[in-house]
Amino acid sequence: MNQKTKSIIITILFTVLLAGGAALCLTKPSAIFSESERRELASFPALSADTLLSGEFGTNFETYATERFPFRDFFRSVKAFVSTELFGKRDNNGLFEADGHISKLDAVENPAMTDHAAKRFQFLYDTYLKEANTKVYLSIIPDKNMFLAEKNGYPALNYESFIQAFRDKTPYMQYIDIVPLLDADDYYATDSHWRQEKITDIAETLGAAMGTDVAADYQVNTLDAPFYGVYHGQLAKPFAPDTLSYLSNEALDNASVYYYDTGAPKEGPLYNMEKAYGRDPYEMFLSGSMPLVTIHNPGAKTDKKLIMFRDSYSSSLAPLLSAGYQTVTLVDIRYMQSAFVGQLIDFTDADVLFCYGTTLLNNSLAMR
Repeated sequence: MNQKTKSIIITILFTVLLAGGAALCLTKPSAIFSESERRELASFPALSADTLLSGEFGTNFETYATERFPFRDFFRSVKAFVSTELFGKRDNNGLFEADGHISKLDAVENPAMTDHAAKRFQFLYDTYLKEANTKVYLSIIPDKNMFLAEKNGYPALNYESFIQAFRDKTPYMQYIDIVPLLDADDYYATDSHWRQEKITDIAETLGAAMGTDVAADYQVNTLDAPFYGVYHGQLAKPFAPDTLSYLSNEALDNASVYYYDTGAPKEGPLYNMEKAYGRDPYEMFLSGSMPLVTIHNPGAKTDKKLIMFRDSYSSSLAPLLSAGYQTVTLVDIRYMQSAFVGQLIDFTDADVLFCYGTTLLNNSLAMR
């Protein structure tokens, strides 16, 4: 075969590949969500004279086209393999593997964000709690990086310093230290959250510090499907899935749960089995992120009430605390304005627990 024939064949193949890729891009359904990465994909950018001349359209269109490229997940996996296995890069997409876990690099403390969170908490205390005969507590949940990053040679936040600094900003709260009770294996290997079956001691410690016995016997129930946490798809490399378990007993089976995502209370399940087999199985716990949720436990050991200002960690924790409280109310100020909280909740004589992970405190702009 002469050189001219080779050149023609290569040109034809390249043209076919280019045209085929373009055709796939134009004809395949336009996804709006990446199941593997658990995030919204870029939408088609606004087209105008201003966005064209400024270059904004071109930049945003490049992102849009890249995120809708055919076989994108396959090419993400190839890129991850080449970066880590061939070129020896120690992380991919900001994620690393260590001690049988996937974890996310997050080594920079953001004082402006912790200040914002502290100001939101101060507002809630001054507006609703200070004069309501409440007992106010704070507990901070470290990211699993605390147990993985530094010892494996990755940059890490100084979690002890971070937690102490936040405690100094909230002196009106009694701090409950749960860090000594945790290690990496209390968290899912492929996700950022903790495992409910591993945190009964956390619940008992919190309850005891608040003067309430929440100890109980539980049955461990395990889903019959693998759990691929949020980090699994983002890593884009083969990694064994987790199993997802949840705890039950007679009291939890008889508890009533009310969700206020539409304003009016609507009764729903403690463990949402539809979400257990959905996009993010961790959302089975109290149906995931909601502005306001109340658990009524007629079998509680006391008639006390607990108000929890929380993030997603508390979705699996709150059912375990309900053993010692007739009502447990969870408030998420990422989805509810702090100024409206008092219209829906009576804080009088309540125990109030601010329970947050370091990740949200360090990126708190969503708190309202």
